[in-house]
Amino acid sequence: MTVLVTGAAGFIGSHVCRDLLDRGERVIGIDDLNNYYDVALKESRRDALIGHKNFGFEKADIAEPGVLTALFQKHHSAGASIDRAVSLAAQAGVRYSIDHPEPYVQTNVVGHLHVLEACRHAPDFKHLVYASSSSVYGDNDTLPFAIEDRVDKPVSLYAATKRAGELMSRTYAHLYKLPQTGLRFFTVYGPWGRPDMSAYIFTRAILAGEPIRVFNNGEMRRDFTYITDIVAGVLAALDRPPLVGEGKEGALPHALYNLGNNRSEALMDFIATIESACGRKAEIVFEGMQPGDVPETYADIEASRRDLGFAPKTTIAEGVPKFVAWFRDYHGI
Repeated sequence: MTVLVTGAAGFIGSHVCRDLLDRGERVIGIDDLNNYYDVALKESRRDALIGHKNFGFEKADIAEPGVLTALFQKHHSAGASIDRAVSLAAQAGVRYSIDHPEPYVQTNVVGHLHVLEACRHAPDFKHLVYASSSSVYGDNDTLPFAIEDRVDKPVSLYAATKRAGELMSRTYAHLYKLPQTGLRFFTVYGPWGRPDMSAYIFTRAILAGEPIRVFNNGEMRRDFTYITDIVAGVLAALDRPPLVGEGKEGALPHALYNLGNNRSEALMDFIATIESACGRKAEIVFEGMQPGDVPETYADIEASRRDLGFAPKTTIAEGVPKFVAWFRDYHGI
């Protein structure tokens, strides 16, 4: 049988594909390789996977009608039915959503709908794992963020679309008993990371001798989570589809979990760790809070520990130097 990974050329998606292949799974990756950030980085992630005997790649947009249905049918006809899926394709970025709302609705809402429809019509389909985000907690002032917290006050369109995806999934679990697990990721970083994320932005600027912008005058905290810990949580979730009657959703085969490092780090400590790994100090320009941003994130992972055996191990003191070493190697610095 086969696992479909959407967003396979993305940061988390490419790592998930690699770990699935390493454990002997057959994987079909799909990605539209859009230009939200450097396409060459996405192509490099994809190229590192192509050539593996159990990996196939499709360049396509999940928001395009009929694409996923045709893909499922093709592999079913070839005797390699897709029976599980990890949907990581998304238009990411809180700040970008302020001025570019359309891609968020297209990919995160319409695209997610197409994933749901393809999975529910697939013969013998077992489980869909999909990416949500810590952004759904919005301006929640209760820490750490727990799955039971209310999430009806998003402060960005990105967050609103990710919450919409959760509600759509719950509806499909109710209507069609489609087994699904949604994962709320907390500030993921590591090798092959996204250029619009803080670790990449700060490392690039520090090594280039350029200033970095630090918002809310540095009074920010984040639950920074290393990529290998996130992928371990994704695969653990994939291997345990929720059953009817299990969990807090009652009769619905739908579960939600936080995947974070379970520690809230001061942003200035994170920057200091990058400075140490780079061997030079940052030139910092302090600015006010950005629209759509929040001052702190912090994951309560009690449920994911209990149900998935999720146990993040990597501190920023361990993870940041690994990212900086990858960055230097990838960019030839």
